[in-house]
Amino acid sequence: MSFLFSKKRSRKLAIFSSSLSSIGCPYKYSLPTVVVVVHASSVLFSFCESVFVLSYHPQLLTKMAASADGTHDVVSLLSSPQRDFLLSNNGDQVKIESLKGKKLGVYFSASWCGPCRKFTPTLVDVYNEFVSKGDFEVVFASADEDDDSFKGYFSKMPWLAIPFSDSETRSRLDELFHVKGIPHLVFLDETGKVVTEDGVDVVREYGVQGYPFTSARIQELRDQEEEARRNQSVISLLTSPSRDFVISSDGKRILVSELEGKTVGLYFCLKLFGPSSDFTPKLVDVYQKLKAMGENFEVVLIPLDEDEESFKEVLESVPWLSLPFKDKFCGKLARYFELSTLPTLVIIGPDGKTLNSNVAEAVEEHGVAAYPFTPEKFAELDEILKAREAAQTLESILVSEDRDFVIGKDGVQIPVSELEGKVVLLYFSAHWCPPCRAFLPKLIDAYHKIKAKGNALEVVFISSDRDQASFDEFFGEMPWLALPFGDSRKQFLSRKFRVSGIPMLVAIGSSGKTSTTEARDLVSLYGADAYPFTEERIKEIEAEQEETAKGWPEKVTHETHEHELVLTRRRVYYCDGCNEEGHIWSYYCRECDFDLHPKCVLEEDKGSKDDGDVKEEDKSKDGWVCDGEVCKKA
Repeated sequence: MSFLFSKKRSRKLAIFSSSLSSIGCPYKYSLPTVVVVVHASSVLFSFCESVFVLSYHPQLLTKMAASADGTHDVVSLLSSPQRDFLLSNNGDQVKIESLKGKKLGVYFSASWCGPCRKFTPTLVDVYNEFVSKGDFEVVFASADEDDDSFKGYFSKMPWLAIPFSDSETRSRLDELFHVKGIPHLVFLDETGKVVTEDGVDVVREYGVQGYPFTSARIQELRDQEEEARRNQSVISLLTSPSRDFVISSDGKRILVSELEGKTVGLYFCLKLFGPSSDFTPKLVDVYQKLKAMGENFEVVLIPLDEDEESFKEVLESVPWLSLPFKDKFCGKLARYFELSTLPTLVIIGPDGKTLNSNVAEAVEEHGVAAYPFTPEKFAELDEILKAREAAQTLESILVSEDRDFVIGKDGVQIPVSELEGKVVLLYFSAHWCPPCRAFLPKLIDAYHKIKAKGNALEVVFISSDRDQASFDEFFGEMPWLALPFGDSRKQFLSRKFRVSGIPMLVAIGSSGKTSTTEARDLVSLYGADAYPFTEERIKEIEAEQEETAKGWPEKVTHETHEHELVLTRRRVYYCDGCNEEGHIWSYYCRECDFDLHPKCVLEEDKGSKDDGDVKEEDKSKDGWVCDGEVCKKA
């Protein structure tokens, strides 16, 4: 997810960009820009391809909460003066009176909402499990924009719905149950009392096990999970009431009990996600070597694919076991191990307890040497890494087999040996990345200024571009060197320096040792003055800055802001006076997130004393900066 914040002071416009697979859409509006207005007193986090502006009305929210916490008469809740029925998806009318005494789910959803379309089949599974008991029903409250869309979407639902024509009832329910985003699911018990307004999260996490979705039932399940953690075993992790097996690549069923006593890797994988596809062959290599060595090791694939063909392709290409496609335990295990990145390889020890929550990086870095993935083994590997760092040279990180060169313009090969003795900046970047393009001019400016002073500096561009043409175009704007496009050394360097976002700038000192992996921040803050990017140089700069600020007033008042402004260290900000980027020092109001450059305060004060005139700053510019200015990996 990325955020864009305005330079203006009192409200920040947050523009969200992310996959809609796991979060909701802001309700009902559908304009092409995604803008969320965040006041000091309220925050909105739901979004979709639409605009949703939330104003804060404490009295209304209090009233709504009080109503939703009470007990509702189902007939009054779902009917209108002109209607005492609901619709089934075949058009039949069902009397609302028939729902009395039933557990009820009110489902707010729409066909245009991606997360809704993904969640609906999960709710269908839960519904089908319990509807035959006769004491459970779901009612669809549509947020579709026209009757045809409503009918098309409702045709896939086995429950009842409020007629699309009754917009008044649907709007009343929206307000009553705090519907700010969809999908939204409210569960009521037999008496009409709300048991939860977080039904979507409950169903996603617990599925049919969550029924009847009361707080007591959820607490019971949480207690069971805590007990299961204390008594974890490979059996408790991989079996369900209806399944005691995993499957092999040829489709055979293997009893989970056969895995007891082994070291087991649970491999969370998504075929279409690049890093997973890159990692799988490496894990296959390690797996086969450990098997050849006679090690008691097994891997179980935890497939996250939505497409069965993708799952089959993965399973046929690997020598290990797997949970069945779309097995409900896949999602349960992802939550259990708090899955946050892919690939993830969780290691379960021979005693059934978790040894490590993710050894994917260790497998990439050390291969079979990381086995058996115990704390003692990782302590040993840490010592090896420290020894490698101490012995690091420029050639040890930039030379690989016959690849002992970087390239200049027109593909001219420059031996890595010619860079020895220089400060070398490794610039991880890509043309498709807006923050990379924004940072490039700053780096070019610093590069030329450092070189103009006769300092020994070189930059090596390490591209994440998607094709040769993009690489050539972006590299053509740069005055330095590069690794060739698609060079195998990029993968090693990205892993070594833990590149999770770009642009990233790593400084290698003249000795060949790593000075810092945060050189990008140093260039943004200090420009050419940051050279040679050592800790000692940064301390010198900070001391100079402290000296510069001596004599400045600690607090000021200014006509552009109603509160007192305090001299504050700020890494990067935008001045609310001149709308220009500022660094290090700001006259700042924390309450309002308001910044003024010291020059905007001090020079104006000086001009005021000289001639009594107050310069009116141009406030018409409205700039944007990415949150962190980083394109994060998925």
